Amino acid sequence: MEHMDAVVIGMGPGGETVASRLLAAGRRVAVAERELIGGECAYWACIPTKTLLRPPEARAGADGTAGLSRPALDWPSLRAYRDQMIRHLDDSAQVKGYQEQGALVLKGQGRVTGRDPWRVEAGGTEVSTDHVVVATGSAALRPPVRGLDDLDPATVWTNREATTLTEIPRRALVIGGSAVGVELGQFLARMGTNVTVVQRGPRLLDREEPRLCELVTDQFARDGITVHTDTEVAAVEREGAEVLASLSDGTTVRTDVVVLATGRRPRADGLGLEAAGVELDRTGLVVDEHCRAAPGLWGIGDATGQALFTHVAKYQGRLAADNILGGDRAADYTAVPRVVFADPEIAAVGLTESQAREQGIDTATAEADLTKTLARPWTYGTDPRGTLGLVADRERGVLVGAWAFAPLASEWIHTAALAIRARLPLSVLSDSIIQFPTFGEAYLIALEGLDL
Repeated sequence: MEHMDAVVIGMGPGGETVASRLLAAGRRVAVAERELIGGECAYWACIPTKTLLRPPEARAGADGTAGLSRPALDWPSLRAYRDQMIRHLDDSAQVKGYQEQGALVLKGQGRVTGRDPWRVEAGGTEVSTDHVVVATGSAALRPPVRGLDDLDPATVWTNREATTLTEIPRRALVIGGSAVGVELGQFLARMGTNVTVVQRGPRLLDREEPRLCELVTDQFARDGITVHTDTEVAAVEREGAEVLASLSDGTTVRTDVVVLATGRRPRADGLGLEAAGVELDRTGLVVDEHCRAAPGLWGIGDATGQALFTHVAKYQGRLAADNILGGDRAADYTAVPRVVFADPEIAAVGLTESQAREQGIDTATAEADLTKTLARPWTYGTDPRGTLGLVADRERGVLVGAWAFAPLASEWIHTAALAIRARLPLSVLSDSIIQFPTFGEAYLIALEGLDL
């Protein structure tokens, strides 16, 4: 049996980060992937979603840019470029690349078969190893809707079917007002689909600031999207060539496809971990602040249930790899950015006002309408929208939260993320010299509005 320094089970962005760092350090590494190297993000989530969202966003941008005519959307060309970006669901180049770096590539579901030393089997090959890294990601949740399992599978989409679609549907019912629901709902609507979103909670993106959710809901109204909040899909049934959905508020919706956007669950079961005496709970693989689940066993990314974002998986991957190489790094999730790549972009970081108050923080908040205070929104478009909100701790004089609804918010939310993580004094932030004209100037305006 061949012995490795480390085996990485699951080669999404987190697993790739670990494997690449260990290989660069000269370690003997095996990687096990049951589907495609690159994972959910590369083929069915982040990459195809953002690729699909960009052309409708650019067309809307052209509509609001002086001197530009409205460009046409060419779905076959967009679809072809999407297929190129997801590598035509072919990871042969990635397999070859890792083999050329010296990795043993095992295609198949990795499974722990023993410990002391750890043993892993995948694709009919078993190896022993000093370290196992579990990076198996997550799977889309399927809501308990009566009749859902009886529908034609072609009419029920998770993110996978939605991001690899070949034809734009005439009507779509999106169950869930999460980031996935907002992104896919707006994409379909701007491609000409009649979209209805049903959200069980009181607001779209209801874990964020209520004011931010209001702005998103208003944008959906502009895009012609029907939104039902505090509502559930009670039942669905096939009626002729369409699907009839009955909602808990007494209304019905006729649709061609049902898009499931009700969250994800960590995928850590079925790996042989429990038989090896490793703790699992409903959130996935239980790890400590070093991403360690047991001596020689590490967990990163969605499989750990800790902030299910690609950037968190990559962060944990760097941390776990460094610790395997002899470091002693501990994770700090104080300021993880949360971005929805809608138009305008939606970004947040840190605590909401209510979360801060629940922690006993004496909060000060401010909101700035960027169109009333900055030049950049008007140089960017003729009908601009943009808002920045801040949440500060009066006693410590630092930011604890921020949110933005504006173009390019995914880029400039990191000013707030760094300030929160580094506990940068508000006095330093407000004394910053920020490039003119930029959206980043919004921080100076919003800081002046804090009642400290």
